[in-house]
Amino acid sequence: MPALKEIVLATRNRHKGAEVAALLEGLGVTIRTLDEFPQAPEVVEDGATCEANAVKKAREIAAATGLPAVADDTGLEVDALGGRPGVYAARYAGEQATYEDNCRKLIQELFGVPPGKRTARFITVAALAFPVDGVRVTTGELCGTITDAPVGSKGFGYDPVFFVTELGKTLAELSPEEKNRISHRAKAFAQLRAILSQHMVNVE
Repeated sequence: MPALKEIVLATRNRHKGAEVAALLEGLGVTIRTLDEFPQAPEVVEDGATCEANAVKKAREIAAATGLPAVADDTGLEVDALGGRPGVYAARYAGEQATYEDNCRKLIQELFGVPPGKRTARFITVAALAFPVDGVRVTTGELCGTITDAPVGSKGFGYDPVFFVTELGKTLAELSPEEKNRISHRAKAFAQLRAILSQHMVNVE
């Protein structure tokens, strides 16, 4: 197998793309984006799990570009809501929902729930698909609680309402460097880095 030289990020979400690129920085591999592949399909995320969505995105983009593709999908499980929004976190308030819409709906649904009952976890599944060599999957998790109002201006998604207990801050109060040390996505991609590193050596 030739040494791995290029990978493509299977996302058009620029916030997520920047975060993933930072997590993979320093590997010595060229990271390409979907902006460079206008022919790449819009992958429909219709899986019942985060793993199904991540694997589907990675496989379809690897097939379309001929390059190894990296994708991830993240769910937010809130205990007081029976695990919702789960895999539907990105479209919790509707298909065209903004980050603010989703956070607002979550806060509304937890109205009156005491602090000790607002526990939640982020789960990220990352997938690396090779055009002819299958898929590798990794998982990362971050536990915390949901605040009763947004706090902080950094990050994206549910970061302003996800409180990391051991740090005493929401994810939106952390610098990108701090977040990338402890986040669910960071944990999943730390494992993926190890897999990618195994393919960096030319074994032709």
